[in-house]
Amino acid sequence: MTDADGTIPEPGPRRRRAEDPGSNGAPAPEPLAPVGRGTGRIDPPGTIAGGLVMADPEPRTRNPKALLWVLCGVITVLAIALGSVGFAILQKPPGMTAAITPSPTPTPTWEKDTPAAVAGASPCTPLTVLSSLENADMVEHLVAGYNAQPRDVAGHCVTAVATKDKSGVAATRAATGFADLPAASRPAVWLPDASSWLSAARADGSTAVPATGTGVARSSIVLAMPKPLADAIGWSSNAPTWAEVFAASADKDVWTRLGHPEWGAFKLGKTSPQVASSGEAALLASFGAVGDAVGQVTVNQMADPKILAGVKKNELATSHYMATPEHFLWHAREAEKKGSAAEFFSAVIVDEKAVWDYDRGIVSRDGITVTQGEPPKEAMVPVYPKDGFYVADNPAVVLNGDWVGAAAKAAAEDFVRFAGTVEGQQLVRAAGYRDAHGALDDGVRTAGHLATAPRGALAFPAQGVIAAIDKAFPQVRKRADALFLIDVSGSMADPIPNGQSKLDAAKSALIQALDHFTPGDRVGVAAFSSAGDGNISPGLVSPVADIATNRQSLISAVQALTPQAYTPLYTAVDTYAKQMASTYDPDRITTIVLLSDGADQTTVPTTDKQAMLADLGELHHSTPVLIFTLAYGADADADTLRAISSASGAHFYDATDPSQVGAVLGDLVTSF
Repeated sequence: MTDADGTIPEPGPRRRRAEDPGSNGAPAPEPLAPVGRGTGRIDPPGTIAGGLVMADPEPRTRNPKALLWVLCGVITVLAIALGSVGFAILQKPPGMTAAITPSPTPTPTWEKDTPAAVAGASPCTPLTVLSSLENADMVEHLVAGYNAQPRDVAGHCVTAVATKDKSGVAATRAATGFADLPAASRPAVWLPDASSWLSAARADGSTAVPATGTGVARSSIVLAMPKPLADAIGWSSNAPTWAEVFAASADKDVWTRLGHPEWGAFKLGKTSPQVASSGEAALLASFGAVGDAVGQVTVNQMADPKILAGVKKNELATSHYMATPEHFLWHAREAEKKGSAAEFFSAVIVDEKAVWDYDRGIVSRDGITVTQGEPPKEAMVPVYPKDGFYVADNPAVVLNGDWVGAAAKAAAEDFVRFAGTVEGQQLVRAAGYRDAHGALDDGVRTAGHLATAPRGALAFPAQGVIAAIDKAFPQVRKRADALFLIDVSGSMADPIPNGQSKLDAAKSALIQALDHFTPGDRVGVAAFSSAGDGNISPGLVSPVADIATNRQSLISAVQALTPQAYTPLYTAVDTYAKQMASTYDPDRITTIVLLSDGADQTTVPTTDKQAMLADLGELHHSTPVLIFTLAYGADADADTLRAISSASGAHFYDATDPSQVGAVLGDLVTSF
């Protein structure tokens, strides 16, 4: 994949280089303004219309002595550059190898860190730094780098601790002042992966979150594709517009016409914009492609019926939504093990860092824990749409909550200062991010097939647009046909630590999850147990119907469920998967949410496990029914539930701690 010419935003002026080797030898334009300080495309300062740069003065009028001094300066700079050492690239994720080894090459514009000669007095000031899941790796290494040096802030040492949460969840919690946490555990620094989450928290009423932060790192949000697919459609060398991306996604025969019927339909994956920055970027790009231009989305456009109709049409091409980019990439790697990543998606909208991780063999099933394997056979390559792509700017803010005392505030400010030093920015680049000037480590760029300086970087828009995009999503998202399939075997009567039975806790979580659905979604409930003969009881208790009319019926049916006896798991899955497939509609996400606390158990032979999995595999290629499985309680047959979700192209969720069932089920329903 060739790098596009141009540059990404960078703070402050910097001398332009005569040639950028990452842009095919073409002159590089002047640096751009920092990401996150406005809306729309960020144009280079010092240019005129069309991107033309003022010419240098006539060379013959220059003073020869002055030229000699300039030449000496250039030689000096080259000598320094040639003597530097590149970054050490991580081969394994945090916790699986030693800490990142920072590059010794300082960027001249950064200040050096100024740790104390001796740490301040005990007790140390505790400092909690909250990140998004997407940038948690980088923030953890910044925290480790900060703690590695003695600190004396207001006379005390400092102990920083990194915590993480989904972006949308963190924004909601910030709006409530993190009321769910003890004051001592609340963050003093919030470092989400994009400024949009600061806007989201403030739009929800937060008074503790500042309007702007200090950009610590950058990661472009791109269209990632398995390389064979990107090559076949021509986007490796000639990037499409977003309108072309959505048009291809809606074209069910595009791969057949290109000679690859084995890849099936074009499958586009996206995260939910209410949870992840990549989802926000995808929806903003869709509004821009339908409206005036990408990067020029307005609140009025999001209320325009014609534009809403166009965006809704684009969303129909989405295979399904997930909570984090890592969820999609994990499934792509699993699909590749069986043949090709194209089995799971054709393209997915993710950040560059996720592409770098994937191409090194690093994946995460849940967006939290990571595993290291061999690099994939099919590399994932980033495509930078030619009409613009959003950039996550990783802003660090010191929160203004009443739980942030004077000592914690001083420590927080010192941590943010450290993140912008030579040492802090070395850690940022080594963690796979562009630094705050937009520079990538060369090893990261090569391993992730990332562009050196792609043209078209866009800042996330202002608070009003972010609030509007959040409200618009329920109107335009692809609608779901969803059946909740609940295990009501005898073990569901067992108590859990909070005093409820497992079934009662599951009922509460399910009723709460119904709030995710909006008119147009069709939802139903079935439950399965048996007297031992393999027959399913009680079966379908609330047929799949529009939630606008059957919400109360769903609630009543759920509340009436009672524990019974055996667990005909295989028969229940096989039966209801076929029923849902019989009404399959390609313009809807057809899914089953399976919650079980045990293994298949009957007194007579019933559906065989392998036969059930084979049936799911056949359905996946014709009338796909996504079966999201939730292992509930320590005795759940997690291996079988993983196999069921994998065969259907869906995701497995772990609620082996029953007290977490509400949070896990809430996470799960963001996938459709």
